[in-house]
Amino acid sequence: MKNKKVIIIGAGPGGLATGLLLSSKGYDVTIYEKKPYVGGRNSSFKLGEYTFDLGPTFFLMPKILEDIFIESGERLDEHLNLIEINPMYRLKFYGLDDFNPYSHSKKFLMYGEMEKIFPYSSKAYDDYIRDEEKKFSKLEPCLKVPYLSLSDYLKPNFLRALPYLDAHKSIYDVLGSYYKENELKLAFTFQAKYIGMSPWIAPGTFSIISYLEHKYGIFHIEGGLNQASKLMKELIEKRGGKVVLNTSVKEILFDNKKVAKGIILENNEKIEGDYIVINADFATAMKNLVPENLRKKYSNKNLENKRYSCSTFMLYLGVDKIYKNIPHHSVIFAKDYRKNVKKISENKDVGGDFSFYVQNPSVTDSTLAPKGKSSVYVLVPVANNKSNIDWEIEKDDFTQLVLDKLEKIGEFKGIRDHIEELKVITPNNWEIDYDVYKGAVFNLSHDVMQMLWFRPHNELEGYKNLFLVGGGTHPGSGLPTIYGSAKIAADLIETKDK
Repeated sequence: MKNKKVIIIGAGPGGLATGLLLSSKGYDVTIYEKKPYVGGRNSSFKLGEYTFDLGPTFFLMPKILEDIFIESGERLDEHLNLIEINPMYRLKFYGLDDFNPYSHSKKFLMYGEMEKIFPYSSKAYDDYIRDEEKKFSKLEPCLKVPYLSLSDYLKPNFLRALPYLDAHKSIYDVLGSYYKENELKLAFTFQAKYIGMSPWIAPGTFSIISYLEHKYGIFHIEGGLNQASKLMKELIEKRGGKVVLNTSVKEILFDNKKVAKGIILENNEKIEGDYIVINADFATAMKNLVPENLRKKYSNKNLENKRYSCSTFMLYLGVDKIYKNIPHHSVIFAKDYRKNVKKISENKDVGGDFSFYVQNPSVTDSTLAPKGKSSVYVLVPVANNKSNIDWEIEKDDFTQLVLDKLEKIGEFKGIRDHIEELKVITPNNWEIDYDVYKGAVFNLSHDVMQMLWFRPHNELEGYKNLFLVGGGTHPGSGLPTIYGSAKIAADLIETKDK
């Protein structure tokens, strides 16, 4: 095991977590990253004096990353300041007062908030927590192991979980059954958007997402969630590993039996390794890194025919004031939320009535903007680039439409007059500038036929010594599951050396 060489392509959170685990166990780890920074969609950027997370802003299930740090001989809380956000977020529904859910650790406040907006609903909350806790206890072991063979479905952990999978139902069917009011149902099912899907389409298996949010809370990392990726880079280098930035990988080297044996850099330098780990966007990586004659299952045509998540339209605003009365997280629902998400899933234009998310982190974290100012982050779920939307034409008008809704519905009054910095990212930008296939920022869709064994494997099927981490493999997209994929891949590599 010692000194075996691991090459990781991409310094996103999955690649970094894999590198941290393996470097702490004596592997010779080198990560090659195309960009001049680490983190991928978990990175940060500056606009003038303002700092923004590029992508994720909810830190869920910190225990997964804490366990990776412990296994690597570190403690996460000794390096990063985790701040729990309670109420977790503000939910704005058409025609109702704001609903501000608390995590289960503040359940009596949650009861009060529910009864204020939705009378006689709090008992259903207890039922929801009880049932989903049992479900998660059955499913969690299945999320920690790979699915490399159909026979994995016959293993005891999966068989015990089978009655709780709810794969034949939608998230809305599973969680909506607890509540009467449609808005309350949406408060517990909108989390399907964390995997880029509609709650009416996403398998009921993923009802555990909202449970994990309520049970374990939502956290912010001081300085932004990007700090976790930056820290892992430092710790890998501390252990003798290397993170090489501004270095693009052109191709993966194979022998005639599809055994991955190295990489070719953009400058044509060949580097050999014992194990290769792909942490780039899955479909982009397959198209660009693996010769097409070696990827019949993942040919360009097959990749095109797979189902992908939605995309996002992003605004990052440096604002010369702080909106002190607006919470850290807000979700503003369209008047007809179901129609809104249906348009997105059918790759239609958004326009008119749409939902959006706002992060107002400067009310919690003073490190992200100058004193008295704030970094405001706006995310609008939109169709991916399988749609016919021309974002070069639509970008400016849609930006103004989002700002209108931010001011009038989001209650960021007069924000246009206070904007000092502005950056826009469209689905086109995600695809072209950030190498996200079709701009589908949540990767492959999580329908039943693209989960578990049907999802690209952690040890990529059809190849040897080639591993996959990130949102395009098992367990799925989102930071907690991406970290989970890193743990699975690292364990698979270690198992090969025992």
